[in-house]
Amino acid sequence: MFHDEKNDILFGRGATDDKGPILGWLNVIEAHNKLGWELPVNLVVCFEGMEESGSLGLDELVAKEANNYFKNVDQCTISDNYWLGTTKPVLTYGLRGCNYYQIIIEGPGADLHSGIFGGIIAEPMTDLVKVMSTLVDTKGKIQIPGVYDMVAPLTEREDQLYDAIDFSLGELNAASGSETSLHDNKKDILKHRWRYPSLSLHGIEGAFSGAGAKTVIPAKVVGKFSIRTVPNIDSKKLDELVFKHINEEFAKLQSPNKFKVELIHDGNYWVSDPFNESFTAASKATQDVWNVVPDFTREGGSIPITLTFEKELGVDVLLLPMGRGDDGAHSINEKLDVSNYINGCKTLGGYLHYFSKA
Repeated sequence: MFHDEKNDILFGRGATDDKGPILGWLNVIEAHNKLGWELPVNLVVCFEGMEESGSLGLDELVAKEANNYFKNVDQCTISDNYWLGTTKPVLTYGLRGCNYYQIIIEGPGADLHSGIFGGIIAEPMTDLVKVMSTLVDTKGKIQIPGVYDMVAPLTEREDQLYDAIDFSLGELNAASGSETSLHDNKKDILKHRWRYPSLSLHGIEGAFSGAGAKTVIPAKVVGKFSIRTVPNIDSKKLDELVFKHINEEFAKLQSPNKFKVELIHDGNYWVSDPFNESFTAASKATQDVWNVVPDFTREGGSIPITLTFEKELGVDVLLLPMGRGDDGAHSINEKLDVSNYINGCKTLGGYLHYFSKA
């Protein structure tokens, strides 16, 4: 960890995701001990260091210990996300899920030379590109029939939450390093980022991707794509729709190549009630520390363990972040502003006191 004293910023891997917030919670306990104060609630702590590797075994552990270690837990708080921007704190009440798929197409027994075999055999890459082009259009609309039919309708109360959120098209352009947004206003951007599904094409395994001009015909290619899911998309039903669409599109090609589509992994969406007791308590604590009403946000990414805690323990979950949207989580220059760390600790402590009175 490096402390840039001039700008009062902490740099280091995990500074904001998630060593900083974890130490923040420990500092809250330490502060109460040094002041001789009783904690206003009984804290049950769960630390794990494999979130970036899929949290292997954690789902099973939570289920196993639901009536033992986690018995009588009333609420679960996770500090593993960030503000939307850089100036205004947020409370997060929703996450999109993620279903990740691959399409496998095999043809010749080995890679071939296009000068010899081009035009006289069915090429797997051609089939794959044709099939993947039917999944999503250039405006970001998913082309698989039935997906949008499962999306929960937007309520007036939810729609109003977007009005006060501090965000702009300029911030999106700055974050992406381009002016390529598909939407021209804040509300449409955030809705499509948080509460509507999206389909992204990620890559093709087995294809030539290096520098130069290699004239190979790949014998086998694997296309990777994912769908970010939202309420009320059923994961199994989504799989059925995806498989049906892709199988039908491949059949239209009348190709002699071997074909298969499969699910690699999935994680369900999560959404909570931003008006419940825990969010109200966290909002009061945020206002005390930062002198501003926090934005209530959802996120486009996924934290699958959130849903596990909610289902296995039967409690509400709150995502209470510490860092800013420009902290660069996972990057070589990941950072956490000291002001966010100090005020973040104050917010966590204040939240416990407000929640104890709920």
